[in-house]
Amino acid sequence: MYVSIFNLFKVGIGPSSSHTVGPIIASRFFLKYLESKNFKVKYLKIKLYGSLAYTGLGHGTHKGIIAGLLGYKPDNLNLDLLNREILNINRKSHIALAIIDSNIPFDIKKNIIFSKETRNDFDYSNTIEFIAENNDGSIISKLYYSIGGGFIQCDDDLDSNEIQVRFKFNSAKELLEIANSRNYKIHELIQENEKQYNSLNDDELKSKILDLWSVMNKSIYNGMQNTGKIDNNLNLKKRANHLYKKLTKNSREYDPLDVMDWVNVFAIAVSEENASFGKIVTAPTNGAAGIIPAVIKYYKEFTKNSDDEGVIRFLLTASAIGSLYKNNASISGAEAGCQGEIGVACSMAAGGLASALNATNEQVENAAEIAMEHNLGLTCDPINGLVQIPCIERNAMGAIKAINACRIAISESGQHKVSLDEVIATMWETGKNMSSIYKETSKGGLAVNVTEC
Repeated sequence: MYVSIFNLFKVGIGPSSSHTVGPIIASRFFLKYLESKNFKVKYLKIKLYGSLAYTGLGHGTHKGIIAGLLGYKPDNLNLDLLNREILNINRKSHIALAIIDSNIPFDIKKNIIFSKETRNDFDYSNTIEFIAENNDGSIISKLYYSIGGGFIQCDDDLDSNEIQVRFKFNSAKELLEIANSRNYKIHELIQENEKQYNSLNDDELKSKILDLWSVMNKSIYNGMQNTGKIDNNLNLKKRANHLYKKLTKNSREYDPLDVMDWVNVFAIAVSEENASFGKIVTAPTNGAAGIIPAVIKYYKEFTKNSDDEGVIRFLLTASAIGSLYKNNASISGAEAGCQGEIGVACSMAAGGLASALNATNEQVENAAEIAMEHNLGLTCDPINGLVQIPCIERNAMGAIKAINACRIAISESGQHKVSLDEVIATMWETGKNMSSIYKETSKGGLAVNVTEC
C-alpha cells in the first residue's frame, strides 16, 4: 500500500503518536461510525490493551480519547482548553460527544479502562475497544488498532480501496529499479506519486512539504526557549535552553565538535516539546520526532548551498524510506521496540540527508541501510512509561548517527554488501522475537532498573 508523505509526517501533539495522536483519531472514527449507523448513545466505555494499558497514563492516552470524543483533531488541539474540558467532565460526570451531538454520563476513571489482560485474538498489541449502548439496550462494539506513527487501522480497512499512484514499489530494490530505469532520483519519483495521490501540482506539493518543515523548525525554536520541568512525574528539567545558551555564549571559541553540540540541541529541543505535550510533527512517530528536524536543521545551518529544494528532496526521500518500513516491518515501539521508532527515523534521516546533498540513489539506499544496521535490537523501555528517559537523549544520538551514516555512504560509490531490504527484514524479525517487556510496556530494562525519583 502506498504511504503518502502527509500520512507519515503529520502535525500533532506529544508525547506519543501511537498513544496520544492515534487515540484522538480512533475516537473520531468511532463517532463517525456511530453517526453512519444513526446510533443514539446513552452509555460509552473504552478499553485499552497492550502497551496502551501499561504506559497509557504516562502518554496521556486517556486525554487523547477524550480529545477525540470532544471533536478535536491532532493538528488543532489546544492543550489548555482540553485540560479545562477534562476538569469539567470530572466535575459534572458527563461528556458532550461531538459529531453525534450526545450528552451522556461519563466518569473518566470508570469509563476508560486500562486493561492489562492478555488478548491473543487481536491483530495488534495496541488495541482500543469502543463499546456503545443505546436506549433500547442495543450495543455496538468496535476495535481500532494504533499501529504506530498516528496510524489507525480497523477491520473495515481490509476492504478499503487503495488510491493508485504512478510508480508502485514494495521494496527498496523495486524503488531503485524503477527510479534508475527512468533516470529519476528517488525524490523525483515520489514527487510524481504525491502529485497524483494528493491531486496537487508541483508548487502546491512543495508548499505543503515546506509547511511541515516550518512546524518542525518552530518546535526546535520553542524547545530551545522553554525552561522548567517537563512534568511533575520524573521531575526532569528541560535542558535544550541551557545547552542553547551555552553554545551561543561560547560562539567565539572554536570547537570542531560544535556542530555535534548543535545537532544535540536541535533534537533535544523537539523531544522536550514532544514530552511536554507540545506541537510537533510525527517523523515518523512522536517518540522519534526530534531526529529528522535536527538533521534537516543541520543541513540548513551547516552544509554548503543548502536551500528549500534540498529540504523538499530530504522529506520526499525520507517518506519513501519510511513507507518501506511501515509496509514491510513496523514503525511502532510496541511491535518492534525502539528500533522501530528511533531506528526507522534515523534511517529515514540518513537517506533524506543524502538526497538533500544530491547523492546517487544507491548512496541514499546505503545511508538508510547503515543507519538501521546500527540500531538493530534497540529496546523500548521508557521509565514510568514516559517519553523522557531514555527517549529524549536517544533522539540526539539518533540524529548524530544519521549524519554519520550519510557521510559514510556518500564517501563511497553506493555499492555495498547489506541491502536496505535485508536490514528491514532483519529489524522486523528482531522485533518479533524481542520480549514484550522491551516493547513499550515499561516492564523491563531501564524502566524497572532505574529509580523513578
